[in-house]
Amino acid sequence: MKLVILDRDGVINQDSDAYIKSPDEFIPIPGSLEAIARLNHAGYTVAVATNQSGIARGYFDLNTLNQMHAKLQRLLAAVGGRIDLLLFCPHGPEAECHCRKPKPGMLEEVGRRLDQPLQGVPVVGDSLRDLEAAQAVGAWPLLVRTGKGERTLGKPLELTGVSICRDLNAAVDLILAQEG
Repeated sequence: MKLVILDRDGVINQDSDAYIKSPDEFIPIPGSLEAIARLNHAGYTVAVATNQSGIARGYFDLNTLNQMHAKLQRLLAAVGGRIDLLLFCPHGPEAECHCRKPKPGMLEEVGRRLDQPLQGVPVVGDSLRDLEAAQAVGAWPLLVRTGKGERTLGKPLELTGVSICRDLNAAVDLILAQEG
């Protein structure tokens, strides 16, 4: 199985320091939906692993999160794409759970559910915690400059093997070129 794991906010959709709290605020980054569809058409299973601490903070509830994800799937279907597995961590940082990135629990759960080793699997994110989670499971971390990506580049990255891409479209170009 060919697998790609994506973060959500800042990779697929616009991010906000005030959180994405409603379907109306869920706005795809230009080209991101088409990039996911290209992965699907190239035979990739696409999973999303996203921290959603806005639930723990009381900014939105599970029903609202489900509405945002239903909107994502509708928009993807309109361009011939889909998300095959979508996992989220609803906990805040103080919970110290194993699923909240940078801990690897959510990525490990993707591997378990899909019965797929994660060694070398592309993981696309816009934050240091995405990259750290990817590295913890032996995956291939890709950092996009969208979302918090530029801020992340301003921090000292003590990680190896990180590929830096303009956006999800450029990351998909790189992933597909690696097949080749």
